Amino acid sequence: MGIGYRIKEARERLGLTQTELGNIVGVTGSAITNYEKETSHPKEQIIYKLMEALNVDANYLFQDAVKLPQKKNDVSLAEYNMIKRYRNLDQYGQETVTYILDRETERVKQIEQAVSTIIEATDPASQGRILKYFHSVSAGAGEVIFDDVYSERITVPDLQKYHRVAYAVKVNGHSMEPRYHDKDILLIEPTCEINVGEIGIFNVNGQAYVKKLGEGKLISLNKGYGDVPLTEESLCMGRVVDRLTSET
Repeated sequence: MGIGYRIKEARERLGLTQTELGNIVGVTGSAITNYEKETSHPKEQIIYKLMEALNVDANYLFQDAVKLPQKKNDVSLAEYNMIKRYRNLDQYGQETVTYILDRETERVKQIEQAVSTIIEATDPASQGRILKYFHSVSAGAGEVIFDDVYSERITVPDLQKYHRVAYAVKVNGHSMEPRYHDKDILLIEPTCEINVGEIGIFNVNGQAYVKKLGEGKLISLNKGYGDVPLTEESLCMGRVVDRLTSET
């Protein structure tokens, strides 16, 4: 990607046609087409006009051509446009955005904490990875959410399909039968989101569940158990990758 791609990206974000952008900076629409295809390059004075018209700076336009040092507080074009949209909201809208940001920040924090449970070690005797193994997660009526308390460390095979697994939990209950049974050990990949139909670990009102994700609810596979309605505070904590068995 080069300057042409960046011009096109910024133009399309603003909803401008090539002709409209050309009129703003004083060139033809065909000239803008050539700039974007990089069959020709804008002169210096046109570059300044493009930066002003597109609300971008030189760092944005030339980021692919020149390796500029990234600063912690650098703002991308998408972020800049989001800030502008936020400023145009009324107080209620800004409070709503802040609420969602707070909720999502907490959700990501929980996922990062789960990832941090990985123990970077291997068991030479079994060629496996050693993970934290949490006491239990409910396959029934809910379990107080697990924190840093775990019963032991567990060794899992060092297989490619388990490389994103960060921790293990024991099933407590029968609501996910016949797929998962009481006392089964589940291997979990931390993630903020899973697809409808996948089985994951969820925090609903401070209770931990292993369930299948449905539309607005968590589904029990065992029809003798009810489903769990999702709330605005519900958090996905991970995807069930596999069940650890003696044959695994």
